[in-house]
Amino acid sequence: MKKNKKKSYNKDENSNSPFENKKKFCPFSQPNSPKIDYKDLRMLSRYISEKGKIVPSRITGVSRGKQKELARAIKRARFLSLMSYTNKFLNQ
Repeated sequence: MKKNKKKSYNKDENSNSPFENKKKFCPFSQPNSPKIDYKDLRMLSRYISEKGKIVPSRITGVSRGKQKELARAIKRARFLSLMSYTNKFLNQ
């Protein structure tokens, strides 16, 4: 009879993926972090993709509450014509 031995795999031991599971931290929850403001276009443009979409928090690592605040600031800046909805004029 063969005995079934269960192997315990640890993620750290068998990780050959280039996408390592790194601890993400919210850049707005740290001390001395920038405040989310609709007038700060340089900071807001970091969280917009090339096509003009808001980058999701699972990619940027922004916390849930700060992501909502960030989306609200981006939408407000777009509504006031401070930012483009499509970013089509940036590459010219």
